[in-house]
Amino acid sequence: MPSPPSRAWTLLLAAGGGLLTDTAFPMRSWWPFAFLGIALLALALRRDSARWAFVVGTVWGLAFFSVHLWWANDAVGSVPWVALSVFEACAVGLFGVAWAWIRRVPWIAAHTTAQTFAFAFAWTSIEQLRSQVPFGGFPWGKLAFSQVESPLLRLASIGGAPVVSAVVAALGFLLAVAWWRLRTLRIAATAGAVVVTVGVVAACLAIPLDTRAENGTMRIGAVQGNVAEPGLGAFDNAREVTDNHARGTEELAEAEGPGTLDVVVWPENAADYDPRSDAAAGDAVERAAQAAEAPILLGTQRFADDTRYNESILWEPGVGATQVYAKQRPAPFAEYIPLRDLARRFSSAVDLVTVDMSAGTEVGVIDVPVDSGSIPVGPVICFEVAYDDLVRDAVVAGAQVLVVQTNNASFGYTAESEQQLAMTRFRAVELGRTAVQISTVGVSGVATPNGVLRHETELFTPAQFAETVPLRTSLTPAARLGDVPVITMAVLAAVAFVGGIATWRRRA
Repeated sequence: MPSPPSRAWTLLLAAGGGLLTDTAFPMRSWWPFAFLGIALLALALRRDSARWAFVVGTVWGLAFFSVHLWWANDAVGSVPWVALSVFEACAVGLFGVAWAWIRRVPWIAAHTTAQTFAFAFAWTSIEQLRSQVPFGGFPWGKLAFSQVESPLLRLASIGGAPVVSAVVAALGFLLAVAWWRLRTLRIAATAGAVVVTVGVVAACLAIPLDTRAENGTMRIGAVQGNVAEPGLGAFDNAREVTDNHARGTEELAEAEGPGTLDVVVWPENAADYDPRSDAAAGDAVERAAQAAEAPILLGTQRFADDTRYNESILWEPGVGATQVYAKQRPAPFAEYIPLRDLARRFSSAVDLVTVDMSAGTEVGVIDVPVDSGSIPVGPVICFEVAYDDLVRDAVVAGAQVLVVQTNNASFGYTAESEQQLAMTRFRAVELGRTAVQISTVGVSGVATPNGVLRHETELFTPAQFAETVPLRTSLTPAARLGDVPVITMAVLAAVAFVGGIATWRRRA
């Protein structure tokens, strides 16, 4: 086998791999480059030192996350963006350490297949770890979310995001193996690794995706009201934003005809003044609901006892607010500030969050009344769409359609909104439900259970659309399995990690 590259080349490979992987995500969506980016990481990690593997993994992570999370710089400035990028990059560094130890297990070292699975399981385990800790984790940038234009998207219905991420990591490793073997002129072995890679991707096309209506249909209207000013200044025009959505609803009702919609959805922060307690906001929402002759599912905030809640409420015409869902995963350092005194030393922007947000405790299901009874809808608020368990819990609890309500005004014209829409598409396939993403400023759209995207809107423009969506009650294998795949991978990776340490101690 060829000797490892020099340390300088190692770092260049890692940095190039991180940059290449980002191009697999929106806005470019060159999904095969995720395999190539991981292949470069695998090539860069061939040196035996666990300490050097941490450096290499962190360099790959810095190259990837600093570009992938550029929207954080646009929203809150360079210090929080750098801090977030470095922290997420260190998670990739931990993967490098884990892989350096795991591959020392003799059986794994002797078998390419075992190496491929071990590499993939270790990657997915670390990906899951950073999705959970600290402060609830941050799942943005999972490899799975790069594959919404790929045949691998169909695999989401079988095993969810962990399985798709693991397959991307495994195929990237196989491409690295193909390169190693090509350098030693093992042409047949090289061709075998490439054939397996292509074959796995092609085989996913055979996975069936059911889009049939199992419990009738629902006519959903969506209103993207827009804001006058991109960035944090959008929050200074709360009444204007609410009026924009009310006016957009009236226009949609006129175009569709009163009484033809089962529900109208507004985004997160569509009514920052709580219509339950603020008369002007309540009048605007009621006027819109009366015009549509349909309930409105809208985002607002509720203040109580020195805290606040990010909520989705159902407003019925002539009745008012009847049901509520509170966001379960407020965003740390954005909606609440952990370690505020310490964080203030790095950025005074923490004081823009004057009242910390508390987490809701109820699973996100709201029953929308219709003539024949009610339809359970799963509201998902903003970044919650990135968390596997939250969206899955809503579907398992009975949601027959998903509504992702988000406010992307703070992120300007960056890729954040399209990255989020890709996650919405992924959830639609993973859970077998139509998913409607509605944003204050875009990008909004409707993703069908087979991943087809409809009604994609432009950024920073008012828009309205309506779609008749199938109501589905069956659960995909991914929904039934839940966390079983990722727990299994994590246990196997942990066993291999311990085995690698034990092997080293015996040899020492």
